[in-house]
Amino acid sequence: MTIHLYSQLTSWENLRLAYQKAAKGKRGTEAVARFEYRLEDNLIQLQAELVTQSYRPGRYGSFYIHEPKRRLISAAPFRDRVVHHALCNLIEPIFERSFINDSYANRVGKGTHRALAKCQALARQYRYVLPCDLEQYFPSIDHAILQQTLAKKISCPDTLALISQILASGDGVLRDVYAMKWFKGDDLWAANRPRGLPIGNLTSQLWANCYLNPFDHFIKRTLRCGGYVRYVDDFLLFANDKATLWHWRQAMFDYLAKLRLTVHLNSAQVKPVTVGTPFLGFVVYPDKLRVKGRKVVHFRRKFRQAVQAYQAKQISLKQLTATVQGWVAHVRHGRSRGIRQAILGQRIAAV
Repeated sequence: MTIHLYSQLTSWENLRLAYQKAAKGKRGTEAVARFEYRLEDNLIQLQAELVTQSYRPGRYGSFYIHEPKRRLISAAPFRDRVVHHALCNLIEPIFERSFINDSYANRVGKGTHRALAKCQALARQYRYVLPCDLEQYFPSIDHAILQQTLAKKISCPDTLALISQILASGDGVLRDVYAMKWFKGDDLWAANRPRGLPIGNLTSQLWANCYLNPFDHFIKRTLRCGGYVRYVDDFLLFANDKATLWHWRQAMFDYLAKLRLTVHLNSAQVKPVTVGTPFLGFVVYPDKLRVKGRKVVHFRRKFRQAVQAYQAKQISLKQLTATVQGWVAHVRHGRSRGIRQAILGQRIAAV
């Protein structure tokens, strides 16, 4: 029963586990070290604030990334990240049970490479594909619609109140950066609708899946699409005839409008699977995967900068090696031996 969820959320065991998850891989950062220095005191204080509902989220720190496209990343203070983990520890299993198998982002046992494998398997099974990606997905997520979706699974009023607080703490982080989208029937007050999730939040990753979960079920149950795969805001529909996909395209657009979401129209075109489908940094064919050219250019630049940083003793050999190994582990899933040799072979002597 989720009506008593909040007492589990604020328990010492859950908060301690939340701290461990939030600190994993970040123990050397100043924010984590400062929190860990008086760990028990900080957790006791955080627990007291949550129990008495006097907890208030802090201000976000923001920065831009430019790969694969320009995005604003907003990071919450570390103590807020502990709260996010404490919340997700309890509510993620509730929603995980309702997610379809064909949703691959931010889920245990899923991930990028399994999504690519699924995409290629469908490309071998079907003749045509309809690739889609959403415009400004995280900035467009409507808070009222999201809260209604979450409330269908969570009946605990205190937990819902905490969710509202976390949502409100990010309101405005993205509002002034991305333009408001208007939909049929909107009045002048539509611009004031709270919207947007900070991309850096753990809660945002879960809620992004929750928000599109009804859409996933619409694709599978109402449209009866047998060939479907989604990774965050990128999704593909497969069929053996073009007419079916064009019909699904319009039905899908109509449904997404109810969620106040739109698709990039230029890329949402039906095409044969044999011409290759761009997906998650690769171009997927029925018989092979190729790394997208833009990804190669980006890593070439990143690797060159890392080598220069190593030569200037700004990073260690271990850090440089980790940069290379992470990229190689990713691109080796496609046909990339020549690309790897071209990029790494010409620079290895400098290391």
